[in-house]
Amino acid sequence: MKNITLSVDEEVLAAARRHAAEHNSTVNALVREYLTNLAAHQDRASRARTRLRQLSRQSQGRLGKKTWAREELHDR
Repeated sequence: MKNITLSVDEEVLAAARRHAAEHNSTVNALVREYLTNLAAHQDRASRARTRLRQLSRQSQGRLGKKTWAREELHDR
């Protein structure tokens, strides 16, 4: 595991320490959990985009010719 150094406003750090103490945790654990979740979310989003592009290429569906005007959609 790598160590990193962060610069954080003193008030933000104090609030983070209070939050960590209230949740029986540490600021280090909170930051580690946040970064882990962020990386996992980015990875899931990337895989989802890749899969969506793959499904789009495989799709047999085709769009037909546009037979309407934008203005017609809003006529009441």
